Amino acid sequence: MAVHVSRIFSVLFMASVMVFILSWEHLPKSISWADFSGMYRHRGENISYHSRVSFWEVSSTAGLTTKAETTESTKAAEASKRAKNETPMPVLYKKSFKMLPRWDFEDVYNQDAPPRPTTCEQSLRNSKDESFRKAFLPNIRLFLHKDNINMSEWNRLSHFNNPFGFMEYKYNDVMASVKLIPKPEEPLLLRPKPGGDGCVRCAVVGAAGILNGSKMGAEIDAHDYVFRMNGAVIEGYEDDVGSRTSVYVHTAYSMYASLDYFKKYGYKGAPHDEGIKYVMIPEGLRDFQWLEGLLKGEKIPYEGRFHNIEPRTYYSGQYNESRFYVLHQDFLRYVRNRFLQTPHLNTSAWPIVRPTNGAFALFLALHTCDVVSAYGFMTDDYKKYSNYYFEKAVKTNVHFYVNHDYLMEKDVWKDLHNSKVIRLYQRTEPQTEKEKPKQR
Repeated sequence: MAVHVSRIFSVLFMASVMVFILSWEHLPKSISWADFSGMYRHRGENISYHSRVSFWEVSSTAGLTTKAETTESTKAAEASKRAKNETPMPVLYKKSFKMLPRWDFEDVYNQDAPPRPTTCEQSLRNSKDESFRKAFLPNIRLFLHKDNINMSEWNRLSHFNNPFGFMEYKYNDVMASVKLIPKPEEPLLLRPKPGGDGCVRCAVVGAAGILNGSKMGAEIDAHDYVFRMNGAVIEGYEDDVGSRTSVYVHTAYSMYASLDYFKKYGYKGAPHDEGIKYVMIPEGLRDFQWLEGLLKGEKIPYEGRFHNIEPRTYYSGQYNESRFYVLHQDFLRYVRNRFLQTPHLNTSAWPIVRPTNGAFALFLALHTCDVVSAYGFMTDDYKKYSNYYFEKAVKTNVHFYVNHDYLMEKDVWKDLHNSKVIRLYQRTEPQTEKEKPKQR
């Protein structure tokens, strides 16, 4: 009888394994990664599948941790055991989900040591706006580097699509470049200017047509630090957009493509002020290939758009690893989840939907500065202006792309302005007939 029962149990176990394998690519949109000896379950269903993927548990003070151990020696032993036994989790594919999959640990993020103490009375960290205070994490981990990624982190982040994680990526294809990213010399991107009042004042400059004829250049340059992104055309437009760049935010594609797209407007390359800090958004696999070539000082060997390109030539001699940063996937996901959660994520287009580079740059400033002013971002009267400020000769319409929710971002900038978290540059005066360019 015992033998018979054992055989039945073996058959049932093998059947369970086959069910797991066959159903892996048909997971529902809402999934919970559970404890119970490496088991995960589907929320709302009485079905569970055994897996070797680790459990993630929220810590209210330190971001993500494994389950608490009773002694330090036990912790060390468990950590050593996990390091030896952990392997990359099975690859998740975007096509398996009809909309954004929402995990129980979706809104759990790595956090670093508390941010610098500020003596700035006007600091946005002292905001009275309750909704902003509730969503804002002043010590969210901003930057990815070789010392804050391991197998556990890889497996956790592999649940999220790019640029918010490593979904669909193979471990070896990405880690070759991630393990080259140096730890930033400073935990914070910026510090207060010596001799000031302790406030870090930043201008974040977008490319919206509202800046055409604005004469905001001197005001922008008067800030302690100036953030720009993408095709930052400056030469010939200094009166409207200023001339300084302290921080330049980019992807590999924006760095590469801007040279072609904006050449006719006088764009010759990314800003390269002395001592500039470059911040990269790891948007896709090509960004990690770009990173590998950049950090090694070599040409990109991989087939594709960037094949045989030498990334360092795009930084006009100002690349320096001590001033180069890569945004962490947790920060990017936090910005989307807490501030820019668009309904487009509930559609089949969800894998490509993300905030704009300008949005990421603005939120980076919110986490590294005390006082933030935004120029060249979309406002309610956007239809009055061309798509870009450097389109002076003709009136163009604002371009909308499916991967960004521009109107939602516009409303968020307005809300942050009204709640005095940022100061958003807006123009209320009507354009005269003399100023009005012809429609294209």
